[in-house]
Amino acid sequence: MKIALGNDHAGTALKQAIHHLLEQQNHSVINVGTNSEESVDYPDFAHQVARLVADNEVEMGIVVCGSGNGVNITVNKYAQVRSALCWTTEIAALARQHNDANVIAVPARFVSQEMALEMIEVFLSTAFEGGRHQKRVEKIAPVK
Repeated sequence: MKIALGNDHAGTALKQAIHHLLEQQNHSVINVGTNSEESVDYPDFAHQVARLVADNEVEMGIVVCGSGNGVNITVNKYAQVRSALCWTTEIAALARQHNDANVIAVPARFVSQEMALEMIEVFLSTAFEGGRHQKRVEKIAPVK
């Protein structure tokens, strides 16, 4: 799978662990995040991930910041992106099963590295259930 990975300074260490996991699982990773812990603006990196997902250059996106909220809000500005802020594996699974999420937002300061990696694995391996959820996902449309 081809995956875009972006982060701000709060998510640098976690991003590195995620990147390593994805490579171990033979995913192709486009790293658009910072590799430094010096303060940066999270939207700069979140927009890059969202564009890659929206333009179908990648199948999935992963965004990481301190709370996960900033990157999640940013990527959800794109009509083709359905990002879910996750903090448990159950939420990660439901985001895929019920919402057909194509981006996962991870709160680096609020989940352990172990939990984050488990969430990523669940998110990437869980399929959208479709069925009754399909019409609901179709109702998630940009408001003009």
